[in-house]
Amino acid sequence: MRWEAPALLPEPAGGGPRIARSAVTRVHGDLTCYEVQARTALEHTGQGWTVSPYRGCAGGCRYCSARHGHRRLGLDSGDDFDSRIVVRTNVVRRLRADLASRWDGEHVTVGEAGDCYQGVEEVYRLMPGVVAALREAGAPFTVHTKGTLILRDADLLAGAPGAGVVVSIAFVDDRVRRGVEPGVPDAQKRLELVEELNGRGVATGVEMAPILPLLTDSPDQIAATVRRVAAAGAVSLTPRVLRLPPGAREWYMAWVREHHPALEARYGELYAEGAEADPAYARGVVGQVLQVAARYGLSPTRPEQPLPLALPAPAQISLL
Repeated sequence: MRWEAPALLPEPAGGGPRIARSAVTRVHGDLTCYEVQARTALEHTGQGWTVSPYRGCAGGCRYCSARHGHRRLGLDSGDDFDSRIVVRTNVVRRLRADLASRWDGEHVTVGEAGDCYQGVEEVYRLMPGVVAALREAGAPFTVHTKGTLILRDADLLAGAPGAGVVVSIAFVDDRVRRGVEPGVPDAQKRLELVEELNGRGVATGVEMAPILPLLTDSPDQIAATVRRVAAAGAVSLTPRVLRLPPGAREWYMAWVREHHPALEARYGELYAEGAEADPAYARGVVGQVLQVAARYGLSPTRPEQPLPLALPAPAQISLL
């Protein structure tokens, strides 16, 4: 991806989004980036540590559970999340300081608030420094991404003990992908990414997430996805059913109403209690995936760890 020279925009006089009042605002192509100085890099969620160089994501996944965070920045959780990206330009310096002063040895997840290898990473190049800081601290970490740009850093990741990568491949139906994941590589490219990373010595698994109720949860679809993940050489497979927290719920359900109106009522039943799908439904779908995965020797583990993972819901992370 090639970017035009970024335009530097003046701070808003008072009518712009809150985040713009404390950020340097630049335009890169179709994206507006808010460059901020983060107060901290590591966030503890109760399930381990996270670090995210970016908030917001040009991948445009309609279901992304991180969407709600944009509202508290004075941005909307729909188009703004896809096109207005918060860039924590000092993340490497803050991460080194946090690892030295706050980190307690627990696992670190990289890229929960926005894909850390989305297109703007070509401009800001924050991830080599993030990986180097984690490696030098001896921190076990997992990078979550859908972006093929991660291949740029494959050698750096391969040289980091305790490092792993998880690539999200929820389904292999490209018609669905074009509707709900318009800005990310198709499933075949991500499967090839899994194969290449493992071939280059980077332990890489797959998160089969989110499985979309009534759209990608049939036995045939599940079997096709698991079969292709196994053929790509993934070292682990973790299934997760769609979550619909505030922000994601409105954006995703608007798409359902437009393109699959007959499913709206059933979604209302499945998500009547909030962000999580009906527990019986979710258990059934996850059980199906794990049963098929077991035939191929796949289990839900972190790619760099031999122990099975629990499957908790994502926790809240801070804004800056």
